[in-house]
Amino acid sequence: MREHSHTDEEHTGRSGFTGDRDGMTDTLQQLHCAKLRRKFSVIKPAKSIELKSFTQELSDFMNCPYKSNQTERELNRIRLQFCCNATESFIVTKRNTAVNQTIPYETSTTKTYKMTAELHSMLPEDIPWSGQRLDRCAVVGSGGILKNSSCGREIDSADFVIRFNLAAVNDSDVGMKTDLITVNPSQIRFKNLGTNPDPLLEKVSVYGNASLIMPAFAYTFCTSQSIKTLKVLQPIRPQQPVVFFSPSYLRTLDRFWKGRGLREVRLSTGFMLISTALELCEHVHVYGFWPFSSDLQERPVPYHYYDQLKPHRYMHKMPEEFVRLLQLHSQGALTLHLQPCSSDTMNTEYL
Repeated sequence: MREHSHTDEEHTGRSGFTGDRDGMTDTLQQLHCAKLRRKFSVIKPAKSIELKSFTQELSDFMNCPYKSNQTERELNRIRLQFCCNATESFIVTKRNTAVNQTIPYETSTTKTYKMTAELHSMLPEDIPWSGQRLDRCAVVGSGGILKNSSCGREIDSADFVIRFNLAAVNDSDVGMKTDLITVNPSQIRFKNLGTNPDPLLEKVSVYGNASLIMPAFAYTFCTSQSIKTLKVLQPIRPQQPVVFFSPSYLRTLDRFWKGRGLREVRLSTGFMLISTALELCEHVHVYGFWPFSSDLQERPVPYHYYDQLKPHRYMHKMPEEFVRLLQLHSQGALTLHLQPCSSDTMNTEYL
């Protein structure tokens, strides 16, 4: 068979055909992406998902160009601000709480806490991020899909990084930058904390000057450990504030999502803070939220990227939360990252 050396004339003569073929392929791809975008923007119960076909379609969708939608972002921000108002009530502050004020516990209809003058004096004046719109926020979950993801640099390039439950940090997969990290009171298991704060200091200093946020008023058993942590750290590490979730904010957030059909005992902390980020940030990028035991390529993944723990069976409904995150991604309200990050997409802004 004779080799073709394509001259300009040949190219000109054939380009109509190849151009049409390329155009047709592009059009079919765009139609396929539009179809998947519509499909994933409608909530279906997670229990009805057939995982194999779901991950195949989701893998295709994640390879489609991302479409950010400013209208959807603003609509979500307005809805969340109207219902829950993270800007003013996300954490307990001197400004939104008075001495002797009765604080109802988030998960109880009867139990309350009376704000003492001592605790009030240790509260922040106001919400540190109040009055400013954060630009690009990364909310970093603990999902096993972050293992070997190479997403560290991309996460660290965000203006504000949120992490959970004192999760391990590293340069390669999850990054090091931390602005806000949750601490579960059950993680503060140090003996004689008042006289020997060193183990706690060692644990939290990894996160630099990040604020440590604790659910002091979620359940009654959370309160003493949270207050003890604040009392120990404030004099030694004043540059690393310990702050408390406002139980009234979390209650209104719970009502907001239950009113939209999300039925679970309690929202996961991850879902709570994604909601907060949707109100406070211009662009929300979500990493490590994946509730299934295999990834998009059907390879097994651990539940957490840093340990072998299994999920809590009764408390949270992670798959139900995930389909809502997928809906928000499909609508262009946030960006869900489910695949490894590559260096060439490092500086790509999904605007």
